[in-house]
Amino acid sequence: MGGVKVETQDRVLTDAVLESPTDRRQLRSRRLVLGTALAVVFGSVGGLTYKLTRDTPVTYDDPAEHYKYGSIGSEPGGSLLGAVGGLLPPEKVFKVLPDVCPDRLPGGYASLGLVFEKGHDLPIGMSQRFRLGTDFVGVNCAMCHTGTYRASPTDERHVVLGMPANRLKLQRIFRFVLDCVMDERFTPDAVVGFIDAKGGGLGPIDRMIYRTQVVPRTRETVLEMSARVGILMGDRVTPWGPGRVDTFNPYKAMQFHWNLEQLAPEELIGASDYPSLWNQKPREGLHLHWDGNNDSLAERNLSAALGAGVTPVTADYAAINRVRDWISTLPPPKYPFPIDAAKAAKGEPVYRKYCGDCHGDGRFGQGVLSGKWLGEVTPLADIGTDAYRFRSYTFEFSENQYTLYPSTEHRFTHFRKTDGYANHPLDGLWLRAPFLHNGAVPTLRDLLEPAEARPKKFYRGYDVYDPVKVGFVSNVATDGGEAIDVYDTSLPGNGNAGHGYGTELPDDDKEAVVEYLKTF
Repeated sequence: MGGVKVETQDRVLTDAVLESPTDRRQLRSRRLVLGTALAVVFGSVGGLTYKLTRDTPVTYDDPAEHYKYGSIGSEPGGSLLGAVGGLLPPEKVFKVLPDVCPDRLPGGYASLGLVFEKGHDLPIGMSQRFRLGTDFVGVNCAMCHTGTYRASPTDERHVVLGMPANRLKLQRIFRFVLDCVMDERFTPDAVVGFIDAKGGGLGPIDRMIYRTQVVPRTRETVLEMSARVGILMGDRVTPWGPGRVDTFNPYKAMQFHWNLEQLAPEELIGASDYPSLWNQKPREGLHLHWDGNNDSLAERNLSAALGAGVTPVTADYAAINRVRDWISTLPPPKYPFPIDAAKAAKGEPVYRKYCGDCHGDGRFGQGVLSGKWLGEVTPLADIGTDAYRFRSYTFEFSENQYTLYPSTEHRFTHFRKTDGYANHPLDGLWLRAPFLHNGAVPTLRDLLEPAEARPKKFYRGYDVYDPVKVGFVSNVATDGGEAIDVYDTSLPGNGNAGHGYGTELPDDDKEAVVEYLKTF
């Protein structure tokens, strides 16, 4: 070899100086090792880059499935903000929180009224999006607008899309997430351990992301959001309870960064029932929301999306419009129990005389807008119902709404402060109990009694149906060992006075009107 030295440490080995087959094999082997190492490095970097830059919402072709589980843009963004107050953590973290803090939620998420279907490990109303290297969850329309009913305690639950979420304890969900994430047991080791125990499938990159980013930043974000909306989660406001939500106070803190501590105490109490979402098309132009503060379905939908955690930047307009199109003609289910036709026929003229001018009749689903005051606002002084929800929506807040979606076709132009509550159509009324805007009256039959004769305390959140009084059974304290919430009409915002129309009728006429309303 002419005295040539082969140095593997300081010189580059080349075929020109290697004549031995053994030397050439060593060179090829080292090149292969080097190439493999570089491929692993670049592959890891590429994989990490792909994970951190991919933004993929979960969508569905079927409109009903999209309504139940599809993304509308409410999943967390770069700051890990979640839905309705920013308190929902990433998907895998959300799923294991009951394991991290079992004493804080012994019944699991189902005990908070979330509706689970077979084949889905997330409840109806919770969407998914892969972003920033992990799976996020958000809230869509179906969480607040899907309810259940049973014919008896042993009957299987009937899930009804578009129905008010009569069992959903949304405030309690966020209280649990807040308390558990701030618990000393919420650590990277604990979270990753429980994810592994559930078969979460975390790879090396995922484990690094969860330990160094997801878990610490979830706590930071929840702490920040708690500072913004924590006052609404505590005992300084009347509990929302099942089937109710304070729509606009979280909105004030999240969208406009108002300091809720500086608001008048009575302004912080604004919980009201979830409305139904059936037959939306003929509602265009009617005064919408409980206080009639908007008459544009498009603006109402975008405002509701903001309440679910969407921002003007993240809103998925195409997905929101898919929901809009589907609910525009979505009918309520027909009353499933027997109806006394003769009694209903007797009740029809009584209803038309005392109720029809404000609420129309049973033809609303066919687009017949009977009722000369249907969709108009009745002044608070006339309707006489609880004023807290009315006061919570202030003129100043309505003015701030005009700053949303600026310089776009979506900018709000229809919001206004009204002087009372809107007269809504009554389609699907049998599934919209309890009644009044704040859900203060358990059944239709109770609503036709003077305020002093209506129940002062009752249980709500139980979904066994009462076909006689038309509403849900309200005198049962437990369901399968779980306590049912007590609704106390003496608490601020829970008043059951007002709406005295028809309360002086004879009992026979009242019962006939109730029978007729079963046909809506």
